[in-house]
Amino acid sequence: MLRKIILSVLGVALIIGAIIFANYLIDNKNKPKPVIPKVVKTVLVDTVKNSNIPIVISANGNLTALQRVELYSEVQGLFQTGSKLFKPGQKFNKGETLIRLDASEYYASVQSAKSELYNSIAAIMPDLRLDFPDVFQKWQTYLNNFDLNKTTPTLPEISGEKENYFITGRGIVSAYYNVKNLEQRLTKYRIIAPFSGILTEALVTEGTLVRNGQKLGEFINPSVYEMEVAVSKSFANILKEGEAVTLTNLDRTKTYEGKVSRVNGSIDATTQTITAYIEVKHDDLKEGMYLEANLNADKVDNAIEIDRNLLLDTEEIYVIKDSLLDVIPVKPVHFSNTSVVLRAVPDGTIILRKPVPGAYAGMHVKSAVHSDNTSESVQ
Repeated sequence: MLRKIILSVLGVALIIGAIIFANYLIDNKNKPKPVIPKVVKTVLVDTVKNSNIPIVISANGNLTALQRVELYSEVQGLFQTGSKLFKPGQKFNKGETLIRLDASEYYASVQSAKSELYNSIAAIMPDLRLDFPDVFQKWQTYLNNFDLNKTTPTLPEISGEKENYFITGRGIVSAYYNVKNLEQRLTKYRIIAPFSGILTEALVTEGTLVRNGQKLGEFINPSVYEMEVAVSKSFANILKEGEAVTLTNLDRTKTYEGKVSRVNGSIDATTQTITAYIEVKHDDLKEGMYLEANLNADKVDNAIEIDRNLLLDTEEIYVIKDSLLDVIPVKPVHFSNTSVVLRAVPDGTIILRKPVPGAYAGMHVKSAVHSDNTSESVQ
């Protein structure tokens, strides 16, 4: 009996719930659908005005000193201490001694050879007085000016065939050139600065034994630098020496003015690029610095330059006609990292200045109003 009562109550409850749910569905069906407001995007626009657009080639590279010398020893000797330390960062003026090697032993052999030359000339003087009195005086003057502590002077000019045979036969000429050869080698024990500059590398220290052919260091002129850049072969006939170049550092906080100093006459067969060399001067520059160069290669007539992201894959761009987006075909002329130069865009055309996410032809847009109530023109 209790079970029948419970089942009856549950049946009545289900019937009442079904009636309430059915009334809810009927009421919602009769309600009007909500109107979704139409969103019109506001876009930045520009008015096309064709002009001459310069083609700027971006390239980068590291600076190297225009004047640099790798120091090598051509003789062997002990590295002697000089007036300045041979250390990286040490500055030397033009003509100052960079390295001096101990040449005392070699110097003695040079002096011995010079003494032998002097004795050989002195030995023929009596014969010259008797057989060649007209040339005796010039040889006597040569001996009087001969100083063992100075560079050997040039032999007197031989005027006649007999004098030539006589002087040559006594071994004077061969002894003279032997002395000059030894003197020339003696100068290699001292390396002088060919220009005012700074040591960037020092591989030896004072007191070490330097061997023939050993590299000693590197010496550069820090006032003028050069940067090697590779550009496309299509600009081979456009790049010219003397063209102004703007260089910037990696942080784009500083700019430097340089110029194209040289252009390679051949094209790299592997990369199909041509090498240009940019010369730049500035006190802030250091060898090895990484800079980006912008080279003015050419000018394109009747063209505009826009953001590269505005160009579609189909070589079209969006334009605005009666508040609607549309597309028109264009002719790309040059691409850079961030922009593209276009032709065949009529003057007065309203185009986007920045890309619009989700843009499509026929999309309703609203042009942004500038402070001067005009759209900027693209040139």
